[in-house]
This record gives sequence, C-alpha cells and structure tokens, in this order.
Amino acid sequence: MIVISFINMKGGVGKTTLSTNFSYNLAEREMKKVLLVDMDPQFNATQCFFSGDQYVDYCKDGNPTIVSLFQENAISVSSVEGATKVTPKDMKDIKPYKYKDNLYILPGDLNLYKITMESGGGREFKLKKYLAAIDQEYNFDYVVIDTPPTPSVWMTSALIASSYYVVPVKPDPLSYTGVDLLRVVIEDKISSYSLDLKCAGLVMTMVEQGTVVYKKALEWVLNDAHWKKFLITKSILKRTNIPKWQLSNTFINDMSDSELKLGLAGIVSEIIERIDKYEKNV
Repeated sequence: MIVISFINMKGGVGKTTLSTNFSYNLAEREMKKVLLVDMDPQFNATQCFFSGDQYVDYCKDGNPTIVSLFQENAISVSSVEGATKVTPKDMKDIKPYKYKDNLYILPGDLNLYKITMESGGGREFKLKKYLAAIDQEYNFDYVVIDTPPTPSVWMTSALIASSYYVVPVKPDPLSYTGVDLLRVVIEDKISSYSLDLKCAGLVMTMVEQGTVVYKKALEWVLNDAHWKKFLITKSILKRTNIPKWQLSNTFINDMSDSELKLGLAGIVSEIIERIDKYEKNV
C-alpha cells in the first residue's frame, strides 16, 4: 500500500483538483485499487464525489467520515447541542465509501473543526493506525490524502501516515516561492517523528503555456537546487470550467478535452514511475 499526501500550505493552487483526478485516473486508467482520504476540514475533495443532497443523506444515515477516526478522547462541540462526548468506533468498523470499482473515499467533514484535540496522546497517529487496520480487508494499492492548506494536527497526521508527498504549485510568484516554507515544515515533521517520507513530485497546475508568468515560474524551479529534481514534466492546464465540472462530480478523464487528459495521464505515469524507483531502491 503506497500512501501519498498532496500538500501545499497555500490554498487555491489546484491541490484538490490534482489529488481527486490523480485518484480517479489511478483507479480507472491504471486499474489500481485506490482510497482517497479527505483530511481537509473544508472537505472540497468530498464535494467532487458527492452532490450536496447525497452527502447530507450519507451523513444522516450515520456513515463514517474523517471525523470518525478522531472521536476517541475527543469532545464534539455544537452551537445547538453544546459539548457532547462521542463514543468512538472500532477502526475496522470505519468503512470507506465505495464510489466505483477500484475507487473508495473516506469523506471529509466540516465538523473536523469542532473536535477538540488534547495535546499529546498520539492522536496524530490515528490515520496511520486506521490504514493499517483496514489494509488486510481492502488491500488498497494506493491511498491518496488531500491535506489542509495550513500546518495543523490534520496535516501532521497525513504526513505521518504517508511514505510520499506531492506538491502542486500554481505558476505565480506567491505560490512557487512558498514551497520553500513548505519544505521547512515537512523536514521538521520528518525530524520530529523520524519519518521515511520522500517527495514524489512537484506538479505545475493552472498552467497557461507560453505566458511570461509560466516561463518565469518554470525557470525558477529549474534553477532551484532542491526542487528541480522533483519537477514533473507534464502539468494541469488552466481551464475555467474545471470548478464547474468538479461541482457536477465530473472528472478530467470524463471530459472531451484531450490535451487536459493527456497532461493528467502524464503526471500520473511520472509519479508512479518515480515511486517505483524509490520502492526498488529500498
């Protein structure tokens, strides 16, 4: 089971677009068994798989979300019901939702914001323990984690559970210069938790080829001693309709845009090849 976190501490860089379409492509085109975990309290990845009504019905039926992992020794706080003690589920009973053949999702949940986590106690290891608990039953080839865009216990939990991470970068100065701060945060987590965590790629998103902005961003990456070796040659092209497609639960593979589809397929292939090389050298 290969676990990959998609991570960037800046919002609006196409992280969720990349993680959800990467998962969908792996399952549909590469025929891999994939679990997508939505660790972002904004649960945007989940909205790419559920309509609003579907998600409400899913939660009303008592189905698990990411919140289900963190209920032990936690208090759920509601403005209506006040503070309530929640009885935790056994991890093996937290069943991910089967979206289609080979593709499962553990949905996100806005209520993640309402969970009060006590310091210490190893709560940040919950996701890693959960994936180990369900591994034998589901035998996933890949687990993809969509992380929140801010340093938090949720981001830490995702990194602890992962063997690899992918960095989506929008080609503008504010986005690509922020990856150095991200590198510091990741290296701190690696050191603090003794993680064996490797970068599987830096992916350009929302790309407008031929523009000065893109050329400068590409030049910056290629001149950076650290990041240039992780640059994925293919990219996600800018398409104004992508947000609308996502809200209608449509993925890049389902679209008629061949250029966009080829770019995604290339990204998936390059990341898989890079991970395969890492795995063979272990």
